[in-house]
Amino acid sequence: MQRIKEGIHIRSMKAKRKVEEISKEDVQAFFKKNAFVLSTVGAVVVGVILGFALRPYKMTYREVKYFSFPGELLMRMLQMLVLPLLISSLITGMAALDSKASGKMGMRAVIYYMSTTFIAVFVGIFIVLIIHPGRGSKAEFGKQQKIEQVSPADAFLDLIRNMFPPNLVKACTQQFKTKYSTRTVTVSVSVATTAWRNNNGSAALNGTWLSPSSNWTGPAPNVTEEEEEQREEVQVERTEIIPVPGDVNGVNALGLVVFSMCFGLIIGNMKEQGQVLRDFFDSLNEAIMRLVTIIMWYTPIGILFLIAGKIVEMDDLTQMGGQLGMYTITVIVGLMIHALVVLPTLYFAITRLNPFTFIMGLLQALITALGTSSSSATLPVTFKCLEENNRIDKRVTRFVLPVGATINMDGTALYEALAAIFIAQVNDVEMNFGQIITISITATAASIGAAGIPQAGLVTMVIVLTSVGLPTDDITLIIAVDWFLDRLRTTTNVLGDSIGAGIVEFLSRHELRSKDVEMGNSVVEERERAKKPYNLMQDAHTESNM
Repeated sequence: MQRIKEGIHIRSMKAKRKVEEISKEDVQAFFKKNAFVLSTVGAVVVGVILGFALRPYKMTYREVKYFSFPGELLMRMLQMLVLPLLISSLITGMAALDSKASGKMGMRAVIYYMSTTFIAVFVGIFIVLIIHPGRGSKAEFGKQQKIEQVSPADAFLDLIRNMFPPNLVKACTQQFKTKYSTRTVTVSVSVATTAWRNNNGSAALNGTWLSPSSNWTGPAPNVTEEEEEQREEVQVERTEIIPVPGDVNGVNALGLVVFSMCFGLIIGNMKEQGQVLRDFFDSLNEAIMRLVTIIMWYTPIGILFLIAGKIVEMDDLTQMGGQLGMYTITVIVGLMIHALVVLPTLYFAITRLNPFTFIMGLLQALITALGTSSSSATLPVTFKCLEENNRIDKRVTRFVLPVGATINMDGTALYEALAAIFIAQVNDVEMNFGQIITISITATAASIGAAGIPQAGLVTMVIVLTSVGLPTDDITLIIAVDWFLDRLRTTTNVLGDSIGAGIVEFLSRHELRSKDVEMGNSVVEERERAKKPYNLMQDAHTESNM
């Protein structure tokens, strides 16, 4: 018995040591593999703590800007890479596919974008109608500011105009935007004048009777009157507002996306003639991704100062009213439902894979979106996470992600629909079913035109409010909390784009495999053609020896 006990003890000790050894190796491997993610998460936590710790010191605006400078550098680095990455990735992605495969992939991506955006809008509308955060008095809010008015028709025409930029170089720095000017015009107006005549033939104009036999005038007597109407032309000056062409600073991503897709399809169909261009853009894309790898080491530092600087700069939260607090909670609930319920359910229903494992591979991209508040600036990190962590085919990411970062804005669409109904509730305006449908359609369309930059949703919200006749100046009611909510909706936008890439790859797997087979056969044929001159020389040498 003693020997048995000793043997059991020895085996248990060996097993325990083995477990300890394995656990140490596993922990080391885990930290090494997830160093980027863990450092980024730690930066967010430290940034929040540091920001709240510095708030009591009441830093001036200049001091806050100096403090946030490392974060500003991160934004500038990421934005520096967006333009070359957007163009090179789309061109290489489209060139690697034939027109049939890219057409099917594009159709699946567009259906996904439209479906998730509509779902996001209806989630936002449903949540705001259930919670009803706008109940209360409008006097609770602070002083309002004037907001630039935007015509919905002009905004949608600008969207189409930006799809076809007349100057590609200018599209890299500016985009078209209709501005408004006033002009004075002179118009002829027909004015009616009324005269009265009494029974004696005397006439009265403006209440004074005129005698037909003399120039005497006097007060109009109380006699029977007959009304006569006369008209005369009068020149009147009138001021009117007219739309004029204008530009705003910022990359015209939509125009560059349309051009890059068409250009990629063309060089893809050029076969051998387009090979030089394909190699060039492939090399450019690879070089940009290597730069992204270097910048990712700086990301945690930049995010730390971005978040800490915003917390130091924000208004006093204790002054935030109950309505604005309820509005913030409502937006957060809506975004959480869409990001953690709707999108994962959609991913699982189509792919039958664990969506949360997929999302874990995106953590650094999501945290970068939270810190930078820009889906365009997050694009380089999103590429890295999808291709390296989730093993998504590069032909899919290079096509789906740039387009998604430009037109797929689930979080923005949800936010705009929810905010519009909140403003209606604050103004005690009852929205009928037709107006709610108008809001849902307009919010979907406006989110497509929203730029992938911080607080772009506030600009497009003017279109949504105008479509249902709500006061656009009331946008200023929610500006106090928009900087924070903008980060959450940007994170939702990036998650929607990434899950879309996973779904499109799953649905396009047959086209991608067939393309791989074709590429393999073409490589074999090229090798055979390369061998033919050598074989002919060998045959000729053999015949000469014979």
